[in-house]
Amino acid sequence: MSLSGLGDTGKAQPPPALFPAPESDTPAPGRRRGGAPQNGPPQNGSTQNGPPQGDDAGRQLVFFGADAAEPTVADLAGLLAGPGEVVRMGGTARLSVQVDAAWRVHVLVAELASRGLAASWEPTEGERHAVRTSYTRVLKPLAAAWLHGTTKRPPAAFHLTGRRLRLWLAAAGTPEPPDGFLLRLGADDQECWEPIGVALGAAGLAGTLLGPGEGGPAYRITGRRRLARLAELVGGPPRAAPPHAWPT
Repeated sequence: MSLSGLGDTGKAQPPPALFPAPESDTPAPGRRRGGAPQNGPPQNGSTQNGPPQGDDAGRQLVFFGADAAEPTVADLAGLLAGPGEVVRMGGTARLSVQVDAAWRVHVLVAELASRGLAASWEPTEGERHAVRTSYTRVLKPLAAAWLHGTTKRPPAAFHLTGRRLRLWLAAAGTPEPPDGFLLRLGADDQECWEPIGVALGAAGLAGTLLGPGEGGPAYRITGRRRLARLAELVGGPPRAAPPHAWPT
């Protein structure tokens, strides 16, 4: 049975579990639309910007942490800061992002559901997964703020909150041993890279921009204090996240 196939009944079948699904951050099994693959890979088909902020600013930023407010659709700007894409159709818009691990699908589908957005997923080339919403009017303001024609660009007032960072990290954050963390960017979103770096600096997370030839595009966050700030802002790891995949 293919993960993306339908059974004889015509209903979406649950993907095989390599080990039990997490207790939370995961919708009920047995659905492909609004569901997520079980943890583990599917069996078929992955310059410094801004000065560090002072201690007072750091203490204030905790109020913008992931647990400081209820989830909102505006938080999804965190996905667009990374490799997420938004497209418009008439008076609606759809958000999508490709991720490199099944646990990320679990987390993102649950995060979208918490904001009233049903999501679907499917395996893509290179053992990756595409997560996308339906076209909906709810996402129209986000698309209007980020799209200039078909080009993605952050709005002038863009800033990073804990919830936005949490979504970015869930989609495209990876640890870089021994003491760094990468926040990956969209490969074709060069116009976004510099303003996103400015927003990171304003959040006390000034990072080094890595180009495609250096393992990027991504921002590398290093330093004990910045990594502690990142962990504080994004909150504790989702249950679906494997050990060491989340800043602590």
